[in-house]
Amino acid sequence: MRGRDQQSGGLFSYVDLEARVPADHPLRLIRTIVDDALRGLSGEFGALYSHLGRPSIAPERLLRALLLQAFYSVRSERLLMEQLDYNLLYRWFVGLGIDDPVWHPTAFTTNRDRLLEGEVAARLLAAVLSHPRLKALLSREHFSVDGTLVEAWASIKSFRPKDRDEGPPTGGRNGSRDFHGERRTNDSHASSTDPQARLLRKGPGKEARLSFMGHLLMENRSGLVVGTRLTQASGRAEREAALRLIEEMPGRHRITIGADRAYDSTGFVAGLRQLNATPHVAQNTSGRTSRIDRRTVRHQGYLASQRARKRIEEAFAWVKTIAGQAKTNFRGTARVGWAFTLAAAAYNLIRLPKLLGAMP
Repeated sequence: MRGRDQQSGGLFSYVDLEARVPADHPLRLIRTIVDDALRGLSGEFGALYSHLGRPSIAPERLLRALLLQAFYSVRSERLLMEQLDYNLLYRWFVGLGIDDPVWHPTAFTTNRDRLLEGEVAARLLAAVLSHPRLKALLSREHFSVDGTLVEAWASIKSFRPKDRDEGPPTGGRNGSRDFHGERRTNDSHASSTDPQARLLRKGPGKEARLSFMGHLLMENRSGLVVGTRLTQASGRAEREAALRLIEEMPGRHRITIGADRAYDSTGFVAGLRQLNATPHVAQNTSGRTSRIDRRTVRHQGYLASQRARKRIEEAFAWVKTIAGQAKTNFRGTARVGWAFTLAAAAYNLIRLPKLLGAMP
């Protein structure tokens, strides 16, 4: 017998949100680890908020919502709030009941400064990595470093001379500006939209863009990100940031650091050895002598590091393509770095269901 297409909204629901999420859904494991990490940060959250006034939106809910935005490539916080209003899976993950109202998208704007001041993104990344279930996944001896460009939220038309005012661009929605014959450098020009962005060319034959530079430190056993940093873009930023990331690592036991040939420089190799790290850097022999000698290259460990260090590109691809950090929505190194670190934490979390499921 054919059923009737009867459309009527029910006034009441007797099914709990917990029952609507499948028992084998990957977000169940992720939420368990995220909740444990956020409980460990409760003291830090308490120090960021006043004890007076009306209660604000819980920072735990804000962070869960931002993680969802990275997981599902939601392009804006306004769209995130729209989907949170009717998506039961999103409501369950964030911690909202089926009848709880969602907050206004500007709540992220007003609370981001507070979370930025408390370095919450970096603390969340560290809390996830210190979870007991993750310790067996991490290597303590073998790591890799690399950097990537993060395009700034600024047009090339905003890159103007520092010493003179050229006035507003021509009228219209997309005003034109003539750069013909003008020499533009970071020393003489700056973006009026984001003064901390720098003009950099990704490689020979590529166009120069206003960018920042994001850096990752990855452990080689499971390919999880254990350190992040965002700096202004420059030709030396990769090597300088990598040394700072390694210097901030706890302990001073012997480790290996894998990297591509852009890190084959005298200063970087010497800096690694001062930090008790063996440089497993790819040799750069293009018209020059490599700083990595044969004693290092001949070992099997060097070859293993060179194979493993390429996995850091998977992290960069996910952070930039899925989490939307290829072109940032923020301005300034502090805000862009906060979003970059949170995206790296989301990358670690999204890989956990398969990694932990493969463990014996």
